[in-house]
Amino acid sequence: MTQHIDSAKANADLKNASPKEILRWAEGVSGGKMMISTNFRPYEAVLLHMAVQILPRIPVLWVDHGYNTPATYKCAEATIAKLNLNVHLYIPKRTAAHRDTVNGGIPSIDDEAAHTAFTEEVKLEPFRRGMATLKPKVWLTALRRVQNPHRETMNVVGMTGDGIIKLCPILDWTDADMEAYIEKHDLPNEFNYYDPTKVLEKRECGLHLDSAKL
Repeated sequence: MTQHIDSAKANADLKNASPKEILRWAEGVSGGKMMISTNFRPYEAVLLHMAVQILPRIPVLWVDHGYNTPATYKCAEATIAKLNLNVHLYIPKRTAAHRDTVNGGIPSIDDEAAHTAFTEEVKLEPFRRGMATLKPKVWLTALRRVQNPHRETMNVVGMTGDGIIKLCPILDWTDADMEAYIEKHDLPNEFNYYDPTKVLEKRECGLHLDSAKL
């Protein structure tokens, strides 16, 4: 699955490109084998909407860890329906109820070993399973610099360990940009969201800390 692209050159070429231009570039290098991941956190409908304008049946990888709020599930269903998303749902090998009964609830981030194991079980393993099945050449993600310090240093074009192009078309967008796009296109949005693998808003969940390992 190795891609023969010069990521440094690609980042230089796309430095001042709009999200639409970045997505058109992705379409060209992917041969149609693009995928977008989502967790239906706030503002996720923005990149999903952009992506389906380019590739209407783009596979959407959703890892549902089983701990989402009712509001998030309702927003996810509304977004899926409005955009006619081609969702590929991946879930952990145990239900949240099973895991909580055997291992207790969500472990504290102060217990690093337990929380790392939890993140592996409910997010990373299902995600790798989805990637192995979908086999994209380009992976679209809605990461933005303003979300946390780790993402401030990211590039628009990156690579995973097995050569998948990891693309962040809206990396430089602000919350105001996102709000304006949501309003313009009348997209679902919901702020009652909680990610148990992050816990804290500015903390990285693990999926994007070292994509070279994916």
